[in-house]
Amino acid sequence: MSAGETEQVVAPLVPPPLERTFSQASVDAAVKENDLEQIGIRPRLLPYFRELWQRRAFIQVLASSKAEAENQNTYLGQIWALFSPIINASVYVLIFGFLLNVGRAGIENTIAFIVVGVFMFRFFERSVMAGAHSLNKNMNLVRSVDFPRAVLPTAGVLAELLMLGPALVVMCVISYASGFLPVAGKVTIDAYWLLLVPAIFLLWLFSTGCAFMVARWVAMTPDLDNLLPHFLRILMYASGVIFSVEQYLGKYSWGWLLEYQPVAVYLYLVRSCLLNEPAYQPDLTMWLFGVIWAVLFAVVGFLIFWSGEEKYGRD
Repeated sequence: MSAGETEQVVAPLVPPPLERTFSQASVDAAVKENDLEQIGIRPRLLPYFRELWQRRAFIQVLASSKAEAENQNTYLGQIWALFSPIINASVYVLIFGFLLNVGRAGIENTIAFIVVGVFMFRFFERSVMAGAHSLNKNMNLVRSVDFPRAVLPTAGVLAELLMLGPALVVMCVISYASGFLPVAGKVTIDAYWLLLVPAIFLLWLFSTGCAFMVARWVAMTPDLDNLLPHFLRILMYASGVIFSVEQYLGKYSWGWLLEYQPVAVYLYLVRSCLLNEPAYQPDLTMWLFGVIWAVLFAVVGFLIFWSGEEKYGRD
């Protein structure tokens, strides 16, 4: 058999190459028909927010489970959620209220003043730290389940709000009882106490926005997690938690900046609801600032977190 004949016999045994070409239009039509979504990209803002709202039941369950798991391995359990702020407030009252006598700066009831400041700032501080740890401590969930990652910082702050409920009762009781001491001014229960609910709501909204921000930043740069406690400690002293910002810093030309910064505003609102301090009377301007800060930080924080959605959980 000649070489030409061999080629004629062998050639038909080689299958022709398989080539399939799909037009982009047909691919797009198939994606639309089957309601498919491309993975690994940031979802659009409005659908992302709608999906987050649809997961509100999951957020509530996750938040309640986090609140119940707090201190579960200790003998006193959830009682520590009350003991911790009480102990912190007691230390600050002893040092700043009696030894350093911050009451000389226009504060009539130093005990209630410091107790309210410590309880409220502790909620904000723990909310920020919950947001900072929301992604890194739930990385297995982030990598294995498809859901809006904003669920995690939202649930973290909501868990802190659930634990704040009993602490608020203790805070109000201590503040009222302190008014019976001869060294403290009276604290009366009146209609202004009802404003505590919207004040806490605004603080929660503001804290959620801050949690969104730090969650994004810590996820991108984990070293920031080590700097946050130091920043929060500085913020505590700059917000009038244990002394009056107006009395100590108002004399400086830049003092008004600290008076109207968000944390100081929310401390003012809560104190104006509960206490009878002449320097902390109900002020419509402060309420306006409280609303503006809450909405601004909630919106900006959500946008900052959403802008990094496709990067979470990727090394």
